[in-house]
Amino acid sequence: PEGLSVDAGEADDAQCLVPAKKNLVIQVSSDAMGAGSDELGRNLMKAFIYAVTQQDELPATMLFYNGGAHLTCEGSPALDDLKALAEQGVEILTCGTCLNHYGIADKLAVGEVTNMYVICQKLEQASNIVRP
Repeated sequence: PEGLSVDAGEADDAQCLVPAKKNLVIQVSSDAMGAGSDELGRNLMKAFIYAVTQQDELPATMLFYNGGAHLTCEGSPALDDLKALAEQGVEILTCGTCLNHYGIADKLAVGEVTNMYVICQKLEQASNIVRP
């Protein structure tokens, strides 16, 4: 950048000025996006998750809780996209209390079970949080 210079004598002390990688977290609390039509909302959420797979920069973590827990389980219309994201290094975490509440703990098909302490930590450490 303009105004920065390093002369030969200071080269050993030079620091790399590459910005740190963003810690983007996507927080999903429902299997539907928006309010109004539940059917439309579920289609929008599926489209949103697919759109995430197409981004140049993927999120570090996707957190699923409450109704969003259904999206990481067997039968989810977004399962293939979530598996593709996991294969590309995106951490997929689903609230264990939520899975148990809905009786679907044995249906988890992608990612790992987590708890509120980890969810809180991931949100606190995020550089950016997206809530569809």
